[in-house]
Amino acid sequence: MTLANRITLTRLVLSLAVFFLVIQKTFVTVLIGLIVMIIASVSDAIDGMIARRTQTTTSFGAIADPFADKILVMSAFIAFASVKLLDVPLWAIFLILLRELTISTLRVLAALHGSVMKAEASGKFKTTIQLIAGFTIMALLLNRVWVIDHPGTHKFFLAVDVWASPASWWLTVIASVVTLISGVIYLANHRELLRKSWSEKKNG
Repeated sequence: MTLANRITLTRLVLSLAVFFLVIQKTFVTVLIGLIVMIIASVSDAIDGMIARRTQTTTSFGAIADPFADKILVMSAFIAFASVKLLDVPLWAIFLILLRELTISTLRVLAALHGSVMKAEASGKFKTTIQLIAGFTIMALLLNRVWVIDHPGTHKFFLAVDVWASPASWWLTVIASVVTLISGVIYLANHRELLRKSWSEKKNG
């Protein structure tokens, strides 16, 4: 297994760690979760750079890398939805999950036809927006936990805490809208693959 693929698989493990750390809802665990999420996000750029520079790009990496990104994002948002201290809409997370599963299925169809569907600009932009939303919501959660644990904290943290719930709601909704638009673009760009998959007959 190549080094790039090892890093990709490590990102999957880090994604699970993010989920379990956030749902503990303590200042220390959420802070560690934020750090782990940053490390996981940075690893996304590192594994791609290593694969290109060492010329060790693989079909596994082309499929596993975007899959690991999806797991990281969904781990964070599902964890947010389970934390009542935030106001993260479950329906928006469902839409994000629906899009990700749809495009993952499209990747499988491409593989069945002997091709690898690489990440597109809209997909990369979508992931960026999701991560920005995820980082911001986690920072808001970190602030909220701090305020709850320290009632006499500085007015700045109290002022930020007022926006924790509405900001979390809007960030999740914006991320879901961008995610859906990206999904529509992917489907439109690969309509020939869909048409071929719908019309072909299975032998036997």
